[in-house]
Amino acid sequence: MADQQGRLRVYLTVGEASGDVLGADLMEALRHLHPKVEFHGLGGPKMQALGLQSLFDIEAISVMGFSAVVARLPTILERISRTARDIVEKNPDIVVLIDSPDFTHRVAKKVRAKLPAIPIVKYICPSVWAWRSGRAKTMSSHIDHVLAILPFEPKLLAELGGPPATYIGHPMARRMAGVFVPERKVPSERKTLLLLPGSRRSEISLLLEDFRKTIEILAERGNNYRLVLPAVPKLEAVLRERIASWKVKPEIVCGEAAKIEAFTEADAALATSGTVLLELALFKVPMISIYRLDWLLRRFSFLITAWTAALPNLIADEAFIPERMEEMVRPAWLARAIEDLMESGPARDRQLLGFDTVIAKMQQDEPPGFIAARKIIELAK
Repeated sequence: MADQQGRLRVYLTVGEASGDVLGADLMEALRHLHPKVEFHGLGGPKMQALGLQSLFDIEAISVMGFSAVVARLPTILERISRTARDIVEKNPDIVVLIDSPDFTHRVAKKVRAKLPAIPIVKYICPSVWAWRSGRAKTMSSHIDHVLAILPFEPKLLAELGGPPATYIGHPMARRMAGVFVPERKVPSERKTLLLLPGSRRSEISLLLEDFRKTIEILAERGNNYRLVLPAVPKLEAVLRERIASWKVKPEIVCGEAAKIEAFTEADAALATSGTVLLELALFKVPMISIYRLDWLLRRFSFLITAWTAALPNLIADEAFIPERMEEMVRPAWLARAIEDLMESGPARDRQLLGFDTVIAKMQQDEPPGFIAARKIIELAK
C-alpha cells in the first residue's frame, strides 16, 4: 500500500532486452496514472533512461540456450539471491517480475518466504499452454497475479489451478495501429514470398536447408516468385554467407522499416514457428509454419502438451495455419502448399478469415502498459 506521503514504491525486475521494452512502457504508464510512483530494481537501457537505477547490469543474466545457462550458472544464482535480498531490504509496495521466468520465479520464491504479504505480479505468463503445464499450479505459491498478453491465458490459468490473471493486450497488436494492411484476397501480379528462417542462430542451423530446398523446388515447378528474407541485424552477415552458394537466392533486407515494407508487400510466407507467426497474422499474410527441435529439446519433447505451436491457431482456437514439424518438414510438400496459398481459393480464404478472428480477440481499448499499470495500482492498494 502507498505510504503516508502518497508514494507508490514499485520494484521491477527485467532479465532481457524484450522485458526492458515492456518495463519502460509500464514505467511511463504508471507515472501518468500515479505522479508519486518510485521505481527500484533491475532494468536495461530504456528503463534506466527513465530514471531507474538498476541493481546490476542485466547482461549478466540475459542468456539463451542450455549450455549458456550452465556456463553462467554460478553468476545467475548469485544474482537471484542478490535481487531477492534487495527487494526484502527495500520492502516496496509491490513487486513486478517481467518476462525471464527462470530468473524471476526463483526471485519470487525467495521474496515470498521473507515477505509473505507483499503483492507479487508476473508480467507475461510463462508458456504453460505449450509445455510443463504443471507450472501453472506451482506459480500460485509465489505469484499473486499474472498480466497476460495472450487472450486465452487467463481462462487457461484458472483451469490449470494457476493464479488469477488479467488480459492486457499484446504490445505487437498495439504497434500495428496506423500500419497499412492491404486487402489480400487476390495475390499480387508478381507474387512475393517471405522467408522467415528464425531470429536465432540455432533455428537457422536447423531449418535453413529446408528453406533452400523448398524455393528450389518452387523454381523447378515454374514459379517465378519474388523471394524476400527479412533478417535480424545480428544474423544478417551469417545469412548472406549461408545463401551465397544457393542456386535460387532470396533478397535479404534488414531493419524494421524494410521488414514492415516486406510484410506489407508479401502474398504468403514460409516461417519458422515463433512470435513471428502472430506478427504475420496481424499483417494478414497467409503462411505455413515449420519447426525442428534441437537435440536437447527433442529428448524432452514428452513435456510438450500444446495441440499446436502456432500462436494464431491458439488464439483463434482453430487449426487454420498449416504446421509441419521434425520429419514432416518436407520441402516437396511445402512447395505445393505455398503454390496453393499463392492462388485465390479456399486455402487462402480460410487463413484470411482466421486472421480476422485473431485480430478481433486481441483488440483492446487501451494500450497494454496502461491496463497493466491500472491493475498494479489496484493490487498495491
